[in-house]
Amino acid sequence: MLRMAKNYNKKDVAIMYDVACIGILVADVIAKPVNSIPKKGLLGLIDGISLHSGGCAMSAAIDMSKIGLNIAFLGKVGNDSFGEFLKESLIQNNVNVEGLAVDPINQTSASVVLSDNMGERTFLHCIGANGTFSKEDINWDVIEKSKVVFVAGTMLMDTFDGEHCAIVLEKCKEMGKTTVLDTAWDSKGRWMDVLEECMPYIDIFLPSIDEAIELSGKTKPKEIADVFFEKGVKQVVIKLGNKGCYLRESKTSKEVIIQPYKVNAVDTTGAGDSFCAGFITGIVKEMPFEKCGQFANAVGAHCVSAMGATTGIKPLSDILTFMEVNK
Repeated sequence: MLRMAKNYNKKDVAIMYDVACIGILVADVIAKPVNSIPKKGLLGLIDGISLHSGGCAMSAAIDMSKIGLNIAFLGKVGNDSFGEFLKESLIQNNVNVEGLAVDPINQTSASVVLSDNMGERTFLHCIGANGTFSKEDINWDVIEKSKVVFVAGTMLMDTFDGEHCAIVLEKCKEMGKTTVLDTAWDSKGRWMDVLEECMPYIDIFLPSIDEAIELSGKTKPKEIADVFFEKGVKQVVIKLGNKGCYLRESKTSKEVIIQPYKVNAVDTTGAGDSFCAGFITGIVKEMPFEKCGQFANAVGAHCVSAMGATTGIKPLSDILTFMEVNK
């Protein structure tokens, strides 16, 4: 497997964080169950509406903290109540917020999440402050004190996506950090035009199968992974949803598909982010590559078993016990 990059020690900086999460954070207003939208002017009744923290980077950060890692967060919120809610949520979950910037003009990013009886979701999203986050907002002191740098929410950060992200990742590699990146759905259809310049600086790439197909122009996981390797990615992990995950440790290594754990899915919000959190935890704990995938599937199973993006996540020991029981 890809070993942890040698720590950057130019000034004998003490490593304080296992992972620095860079990317989007979102206030998620979840309505459930929503199986149809009422016609204009009519009222539909549902069981509940609740406010949760969300966004790829924030959900993964909280997940990893709950598992037991030391996490720092770098992102941007607006100067509003949603921003205060998200900041407080990070603090309450023991995530360092030294790298959290505030946009004095744009609102905090927010989503309305419509979740049906099967746990599938539809999103209405306002990009807000996530769209103004840039390389100038990066707190390099936090990066310097971190082992792994994880960028999550690519395609939803208008300013940071592309050149800014590539510059940050390149510097992280120069600092000896292990870099990991996950994408979001690109509703603008730019895909590889945005991501290609970042790929030479990505150690572990963690897209979903739908995103991977759009990025590569291929449909078979092996061919998809080959495209990513050719672009410079070191290791490829493709999330296959309810079919598990696909792993390739290198261009010449064997293909591995790891089946998911069977659980009663209550809500799939944050499932992909929890998978990433699990996989990165495996890397930090120096698990074998395949076990990283198994652990990631187990964390994902915990996520979908409860309402909200991070509610169901358990400590490392609990997840390992779950894996042992469900072999």
